[in-house]
Amino acid sequence: MSDKLKERLQGNTIIFDGAVGTELYKKNFFLNTSYESLCLSSPKIVRGIHESYREAGAEVLTTNSYGANAVQLNKFLMGDKVAEINRAAVTLAREVAGTDLMVAASVGPVDISAVKGADLPDPVAVLKEQVSALISAGPDFILFESQRGAEDLERALAVMKDFPDFPFVVSFAVDRDCMSKTGDTPARLLTMIDAAPHQPAAFGLNCGIGPESMLNALEILLKQCHLPVIVRPNAGMPKSVDNRIFYMCSPEYFTTYAMRFVALGVHGVGGCCGTGPDHIRDMARSIRPLSRSANATEKLFVREDALPEQPVKPLAERSSFGEKLAAGKWVQTVEVVPPQGYELDSTVEKARLCRDFGFDAVNLPDGPRASARIASIVAAARIQAEAGIETVLHVCCRDRNLIGIQADLLGCAALNIRNLLFITGDPPKLGDYPFASGVFDMDSIGLVKLQNRLNRGLDLAGKPIGKPAAAVVGVGADPNAIDFQREIRRTQEKIDAGADFVVTQPVFDIEPLLRFMDAVPGLAKVPLIAGIWPLASYRNAEFMRNEVPGVIVPDSIMERMARGATKEEQRAEGIRIAREAVAAIRDRVAGVQVSAPFGNVKTAAAVIQA
Repeated sequence: MSDKLKERLQGNTIIFDGAVGTELYKKNFFLNTSYESLCLSSPKIVRGIHESYREAGAEVLTTNSYGANAVQLNKFLMGDKVAEINRAAVTLAREVAGTDLMVAASVGPVDISAVKGADLPDPVAVLKEQVSALISAGPDFILFESQRGAEDLERALAVMKDFPDFPFVVSFAVDRDCMSKTGDTPARLLTMIDAAPHQPAAFGLNCGIGPESMLNALEILLKQCHLPVIVRPNAGMPKSVDNRIFYMCSPEYFTTYAMRFVALGVHGVGGCCGTGPDHIRDMARSIRPLSRSANATEKLFVREDALPEQPVKPLAERSSFGEKLAAGKWVQTVEVVPPQGYELDSTVEKARLCRDFGFDAVNLPDGPRASARIASIVAAARIQAEAGIETVLHVCCRDRNLIGIQADLLGCAALNIRNLLFITGDPPKLGDYPFASGVFDMDSIGLVKLQNRLNRGLDLAGKPIGKPAAAVVGVGADPNAIDFQREIRRTQEKIDAGADFVVTQPVFDIEPLLRFMDAVPGLAKVPLIAGIWPLASYRNAEFMRNEVPGVIVPDSIMERMARGATKEEQRAEGIRIAREAVAAIRDRVAGVQVSAPFGNVKTAAAVIQA
């Protein structure tokens, strides 16, 4: 094994680059092109992609040689250029990497299923030709990636037996259960590796699945893998729009899971299909300060059956809001956004009005749409002390690391702020501070687990905190999510983690909400509170429809709002629409969370006083 790879695998997590093919696709090289041949015909473009990944913070550059074998290149009448293309691929990456970064020579599977004729090529010979050319150009290691299973592994091991001193990594495309494309378990693949005379330096997972599914596969693999592990998920699942392929996973979301991979103890993390320099830049900035050894699995995921837990206080005894939820009584809360300044007198006065209007609690968002506002925990403390009404405090993962979040949750317990709503949070790019760092040490599911541990008298590391916290745990849900099945799965995971109630994004179309409720099994037992937004004007409706993630305002609603000749008529119509929504869902939900548009709590009150 090269000293560089060996040394890096023993240190902190290695940052790999993202997809080369995706970046070429963005530059209008379509899928009927041999991307690998661009190393000869368009070397500046390929070199530029490597440069963009270096600038983003990647520590390993992957060559543009994935399909540069004779079988694939013959499809483009370039089978005689295997050596030339592979050597060029390594040279381009090395020119950018220099001596401080590593170069991984990419080798994909050999697929002879489409080869016609009686004389089929020997896949091992095909691979050996490519690998030999790559090694001759001086990469740091060979990366067999997107391998389909045992047969591909057998071929890779056979090839590398002839290069006993050259390091390599084998990475497999798997499903969320860590089964390979050909149905092989990690145990079988690892058994084959153990029997090989020249073994890979690391075991990888890449392609086929997005970050969330990759996390599930990784947790399965780590229970049985003795080799260093490298993970490189796709940027979610691809979506076809106007005959072009797009991946919908944002850099912030990708980074959230990359940090969870590091927490589990992976030795390398990067991206596969759909990921680009923005994903790697955001990821590198967030995970580079982390120590892999300090964030290994046992540090963050303590065995629950080994903890000296204290009993959790019943829901009805944690807060007045929790008491109503436990009793199955109708609840109604109002969302009031904390101010951008520090003066809270007017916010407290609004809370008093909400109490008098009959609301059960005031919801306080935590920097909505990545805005900078007074700390919501401060606003909650003032409101509860001076306005005589409970709060539902939103807590997001964007702005604080694990230590800071845990400190704030303990602070909530000390201040008697008992009702908490956990959300992952909007990424900084949505707000006025796009260059701010998004922390995302965990997501909302992790927050629920953390709070429930505090409710049992333990912190995240399993250390006693004394008297248990007694928070009512809420989570968000989006019935209009583009990836509906993922939202169903994540909502159920939040419930399984211990959520006491669920609050949805604003509802304008009832059918998606009802379909969502029927699809999530846990909602049969956990109360759901529907978000209601009384539209203040037609312009407000346009904003909600086009600029607020997770909100769908149907054409029929837009048409109704457009009929109002004045803002006051439009406001009245918005209130009527909100009242109709409440009436339509009242027998299916536990209550409503009514937003106060532009801070006008009287508009919110008009909805519940119908």
